[in-house]
Amino acid sequence: MNIGSLITRHARYRPQHPAFAFEDHRLDYRAFNAEVNRLSNALLARGLGKGDKMFVVLSNGLELMTLYWTAAKTGLVIVPASTLLQAEGLKTQIADSDSVIVFADASFAEILENIRGELPAVAQDRYVLVGSKGSAPSGFTSFKDLVAEASNEEPPDAGLRDDDPYNIMYSSGTTGAPKGIVHTHYVRGHYCSGFAASFRMSPESVVLHAGSIVFNGAMVVLMPWMYVGCSYILLKSFDPAEVIATIERERVTHMMMVPSQIVAVLNHPSFDPERLRSLEMILSLGAPLLMAYKERLNAELPGRFYELYGLTEGFCTVLDREDAMRKAGSVGIPLPFFEMRILDDGGNELPAGEIGEICGRAPVLMPGYYKRPDLTAETIVDGWLHSGDVGYVDEDGFLYLVDRIKDMIISGGVNVYPKDIEEVLIRHPDVSEAAVFGVPHEKWDETPVAAALLAPDADIEAAKLLAWTNERVSAKFQRLTDLVILENFPRNIAGKTLKRELRDNYLGHK
Repeated sequence: MNIGSLITRHARYRPQHPAFAFEDHRLDYRAFNAEVNRLSNALLARGLGKGDKMFVVLSNGLELMTLYWTAAKTGLVIVPASTLLQAEGLKTQIADSDSVIVFADASFAEILENIRGELPAVAQDRYVLVGSKGSAPSGFTSFKDLVAEASNEEPPDAGLRDDDPYNIMYSSGTTGAPKGIVHTHYVRGHYCSGFAASFRMSPESVVLHAGSIVFNGAMVVLMPWMYVGCSYILLKSFDPAEVIATIERERVTHMMMVPSQIVAVLNHPSFDPERLRSLEMILSLGAPLLMAYKERLNAELPGRFYELYGLTEGFCTVLDREDAMRKAGSVGIPLPFFEMRILDDGGNELPAGEIGEICGRAPVLMPGYYKRPDLTAETIVDGWLHSGDVGYVDEDGFLYLVDRIKDMIISGGVNVYPKDIEEVLIRHPDVSEAAVFGVPHEKWDETPVAAALLAPDADIEAAKLLAWTNERVSAKFQRLTDLVILENFPRNIAGKTLKRELRDNYLGHK
């Protein structure tokens, strides 16, 4: 599978079909392919080639999207990074990935200047800035200058094979030090076909994406977009008002969001189901969407809700829109050619209804963590990916996610799952988001604490919310010992809530 051949194909057979839109840029497939060819030829002319790593720390934009498909055509390996990284994180990931060229937003110039002396693999003329006004600072190349003289003709065939790497994506770091996850052209090819089928995408679909496209979740619509040759609209950043307006104006059919973004759209003053009627898919992924919001979506926009549970390392389930009501609370079933098991601590498969670790294998399984065979061996055992997540299946084989093993609280020897308490807390009309985490306790070893974000115009004291929740949890060991009301939650570039930071901040103020 050579995913770079997709854009070449569409440029030939669907040249005038709208391909990509970002702010004032609206490109059909012929024009977008020309942009990709120009960058491809510019990089090849500088001596880069198949297998070379290019580190990319860019905000959403035409340049970032062009780099994704340049990597696909040339065999260069793209290493997309979070724009929230600080100097030490940048230096670590650039060095660990063996990158030989860096593309960065102009705002990173000073940071890169300070660390480039510690990155000998990146030549001095291979730091490329995007968005610099006028000429780039001394010692840097501007993106515009890089491609200015390059041809837009098709670059030479890179001779790509199934097992050639396409990208290295570093884990978000929500559960530990980031690890470089490798995806091949074969893996991304299955993203193309598998998700296009699962989400009923067609050449006439219109995809909208408002979050950062440097995290792997974005690939579940980005890859099938190019596979079917439909239209893709990218926003600079997430803004619920702009999302609603864009869906209505552009007649968007497919959109994915993380739960915090769905909550923001539903709670925005301009939200009106009529404005979102063109949607055929609202996909939730990245973290569990609590039942209260699933119910609201299914009531106000019926027949559109999908949910994906998955790991960047290479396994997922999808709850189809046709099952969203009858299997409320489930995160669906494995895709075709995917397999799933629920295992106990001894590696034995559990029957329906019993809780254990979710394990899976699939054609999208990573070949491994980059340069970390030790970690790969811990995560993939006998070909099965161990997720670190806890769940169970019902009699029909539908998966129900309980929680992350690392988020589980052990209080007095009893397993306490934060999600169970969050589902109760979110039912309060004054609460828009909730996060529960464990903190040390002298008697019980650990005890649950909650953080809450309030709905607009809500006015309730933390003590009253704590009492309300503790009256409604199903067991005494689920009772909260404390609750704090915050203005916002710490999140990563994908929009996921960082419970580890919430816990550390809470303990730091005690």
